Amino acid sequence: MSERVINPRSRGFLFLDSHPAGCERLVEDMWQAVTPPSSAPGGDGPVALVIGSSAGYGLAATIAGLARVGIRGIGVCFEKAPTERRTGTAGWYRTAATAELARTHGRDMVFLNGDAFNNAMKDQVADLLAERLGGRLDYLIYSVAAPRRTDPDTGTTYASALKPIGRTYRTKTLVFDDQGAPEVKEVETAPAEGDDIEQTVAVMGGADWERWIDHLADRGLLADGFATAALSYIGSPLTAAIYRQGTIGAAKAHLEATARTLDERLGKLVGGRAVTSVNGAAVTQSSTAIPGIALYIGLLRGVLGQALVPPIGQLVKLWDQLTGAHPLTLDDEGRVRLDTWELTDSVQAQVAERWQKATSDTIAGLADLDWFHAEVQRLYGFAVPGIDYTTPVETNVPWPDLTT
Repeated sequence: MSERVINPRSRGFLFLDSHPAGCERLVEDMWQAVTPPSSAPGGDGPVALVIGSSAGYGLAATIAGLARVGIRGIGVCFEKAPTERRTGTAGWYRTAATAELARTHGRDMVFLNGDAFNNAMKDQVADLLAERLGGRLDYLIYSVAAPRRTDPDTGTTYASALKPIGRTYRTKTLVFDDQGAPEVKEVETAPAEGDDIEQTVAVMGGADWERWIDHLADRGLLADGFATAALSYIGSPLTAAIYRQGTIGAAKAHLEATARTLDERLGKLVGGRAVTSVNGAAVTQSSTAIPGIALYIGLLRGVLGQALVPPIGQLVKLWDQLTGAHPLTLDDEGRVRLDTWELTDSVQAQVAERWQKATSDTIAGLADLDWFHAEVQRLYGFAVPGIDYTTPVETNVPWPDLTT
């Protein structure tokens, strides 16, 4: 046993430990937020693969698929186990909780921990599909946010860069001091140089998504009508210079071009589809690292309140479209748009007005800071209602057993 009281310790938005009970409760709450189908799915639901299943929109895709569609299949993620000194990562505990819920509800869902970019993981997934899950894959959700990627053929390692293109980017951003007091600061990010764009595209573009499809197709594992979606983001004009028009935006453009290529190929191969799903803003471990995004999301919540749609709500809508429960509705670029609630002219005008007024003195009246600060803590299992953080908790939670 390794029970202890876990207190939140952080460096900015990065927490050093995670709380197992808080992570478990968050997963349970997400499951409960999903309206189940009118008829309960049986054990022979569609087979799905979620790559990036432990955090953010990938976690929401996994839980929504399990609770709404009754998927069975495989989740792939890359998390750190607990040690004597440190807890496991939040994704480790979220995965354990998701696996237990899946088991309780009769879903055959396997979780693999490792590098999704390498061929060994692709082989392991393909073997499990062939040997355990009937040899046919119906859906693949691609939701990978990683700082670097090693090409399995060349051995070259690429590192992504979070930079604007063409000129220095200056923006307001939101930070909290050691006592939790908010401060609006101006930060400056130098423009991309050298091969920053190419490196970022190599990590965050569509190359690995396409490799997964190629690998599974070569093994004959794609079912007739197979559908795949890669999760993406466009965002507000207020953050466009660092996001959509920056190095990440170049990677997202490559991802969307890959979707169009795959869509044509899959249509001919198995009568299938490939799309990108443009999701709305959310507090995630990835988004809080982007200059200006924290301020933007806090202001957005200040404008929308409870009308801000959480990831689990958005991914239910995506599954409904992929499975045919609702029509698959695409924009002119062939993208599913789950961000329309965020990008209306009215909402963006109100956020822009608050952005101009935002200073350290005024921010408390413009943004929902209590919500934002709690959301950041909840990424690591803290600030979760119903959890007693003064009680020791077991940190040595095992990874889900593949044999159950």
